[in-house]
Amino acid sequence: MGESPGTVVAGAPRGALGGLVDRTLTAARHGPQGVVLRVAALAVAAIGAAWIHRVNDPGVLCPLRAFTGIPCPLCGGTTVFIELGSGRPGQAVLANPVALTGAVALVLAPLGTGRRWWALQPTTRAWMLGTALVGSELWQLVRFGVLRV
Repeated sequence: MGESPGTVVAGAPRGALGGLVDRTLTAARHGPQGVVLRVAALAVAAIGAAWIHRVNDPGVLCPLRAFTGIPCPLCGGTTVFIELGSGRPGQAVLANPVALTGAVALVLAPLGTGRRWWALQPTTRAWMLGTALVGSELWQLVRFGVLRV
């Protein structure tokens, strides 16, 4: 029967661009090539974020911080990429070490770290994430001067 234009039939060729995207996404899941592809994607995003920030500073992006003045545990995540894209890794670490650690974990996942993470018990993963988020929130509260040490 006639398929509508643009319909993808299982097993049918998807065209040059679709095939390239499929091969790239598959490669990004496995081994050193996956790490390189993920680093490249994050580098492009970081440089783009730094350029956009330099051209037009959008201000506070975190809704919680914009409305209450209190940062969330992920505050500074965008700043991490802006600082990395601007070539200031030390400032990126200070902005949000947890977001930076998460980005590094995402990049290294094709080397097997992802499998090790999912092999952990769900309660262990929940405790680890909860501890990281609490630590990150404390970091942000000190960073923004809400909490004094």
